[in-house]
Amino acid sequence: MATITDILTASAERLINLLYGVAGRSSLTPKQRIRRVAYKLGMRSTQILCGIGFHPTITRLPDVIDALGYRSYDELAQERNTAFVEDVYVKLSIEDILALYEAIKSQYALIDMMQYLLPRRLAGIEQHIETTVNPLVIERYKKEMHAIYASGIAQIDFAEARLSNTHSGFRALINEVGIIVDTKLMPVGDIFFRDTVLPEEKRKLLKRGLVPMDFVRARLEDRNISERERLVLEEHLNSSTIQ
Repeated sequence: MATITDILTASAERLINLLYGVAGRSSLTPKQRIRRVAYKLGMRSTQILCGIGFHPTITRLPDVIDALGYRSYDELAQERNTAFVEDVYVKLSIEDILALYEAIKSQYALIDMMQYLLPRRLAGIEQHIETTVNPLVIERYKKEMHAIYASGIAQIDFAEARLSNTHSGFRALINEVGIIVDTKLMPVGDIFFRDTVLPEEKRKLLKRGLVPMDFVRARLEDRNISERERLVLEEHLNSSTIQ
């Protein structure tokens, strides 16, 4: 049984060999060809589609694209994107997702593509969590979010959009502000002074000693902060003074 990592890291020759038996079969649609390859390898069709579709050199492998029955890379990419965005750890396991991020973390074109795909994918997962409150999905979501930042796939605009969200329950759920600081994507000051970051999120940063006391004092001078945030900051300031 093959894995998605085997597909993502396969050579061009290896991919062609995997597709042997479906290439040239004009009677088969791309989905039928992918299904046959998946059956032969003991994999799911979506694993094959995303494994080949996100292969780091797929844009330079027209023979592979043709063997799958697609007329162009764009046609393959459209189906790949839909499969990736809409799945919630069913056809692509969390292990598949982590392997995918590992494979593309140094591929700038694919990282750029992810800036467009990730908000849509995560929105679907978050909606699923809100509907089902499934603890298994929540744990997989946490792992995926950690990987997105740790791999460097998350870019500044991605983090900005996440931090600007006033409905930040999911951000707080995974301590996303802490992950952003730990991965050095943004300095702590850029996060700490935001009104959209919850007081409890800031409390976690404070407890870890990541926020200079000068920042705390400067933030307390802002008369527009919420009472809840003011209490959190004053509590931290007072406890630090006692120590």
